[in-house]
Amino acid sequence: MVDRLANSEANSKRIGVVETCFGTAGQPLAIPGRVLIGEGVLTKLCRKRPKARQFFLFNDILVYGNIVIQKKKYNKQHIIPLESVTIDTVEDEGELRNGWLIKTPTKSFAVYAATATEKSEWMSHISKCVSDLLEKSGKSPTGEHAAVWVPDSEATVCMRCQKIKFNPVNRRHHCRKCGFVVCGPCSEKKFLLPSQSTKPVRVCEFCYKQLSTGGTLPSRSDSLLSSNNISDDDDDDDSSD
Repeated sequence: MVDRLANSEANSKRIGVVETCFGTAGQPLAIPGRVLIGEGVLTKLCRKRPKARQFFLFNDILVYGNIVIQKKKYNKQHIIPLESVTIDTVEDEGELRNGWLIKTPTKSFAVYAATATEKSEWMSHISKCVSDLLEKSGKSPTGEHAAVWVPDSEATVCMRCQKIKFNPVNRRHHCRKCGFVVCGPCSEKKFLLPSQSTKPVRVCEFCYKQLSTGGTLPSRSDSLLSSNNISDDDDDDDSSD
């Protein structure tokens, strides 16, 4: 099906519409063999609060952006190569339902669909695209992924020292390795994480020691991966730390 659609006029028109909606600030999306599989609005769990984002699933990339005018204009385009993507379901909790994690070596975050059926379809199509890409390339699935950030609202005190309370003076920071919300004194160090940046990035004291000595960093327990504890650095103006 995908191969038949690759060079179809209908597929070219659909991709052209997406490019137009992102305007000149977006990257060109039309390349030989690329097919637009589906699109829709998903709620993305950002650092400060959940936000609606427009997502486009192609057979080789996942694209999303901020909604300026629905079906007409989007900005802040993000492009994620599907070869590096792994997905995991997220249990329903409170108002956040029908969610799953999108994990890559550079960025990981949670999204939520409007219905369970929509969630199932998204996850199924993403998994199929990733599987097809890996089969064609002969590559293995990505083993490492960036930490999913704990939302600011879930931490009133530093998640490492458990002492410093956050306020306008004691600001929240995020460790790029574990995703915890930490205070300034607990995150003074930086470490080079090549999959995330070409420059050293902020890490907490615990992760810095483990990384410096080559120790094994424990993965976050499943209890921390509840629907209220997983977010991403925001796409707007509040993602500095």
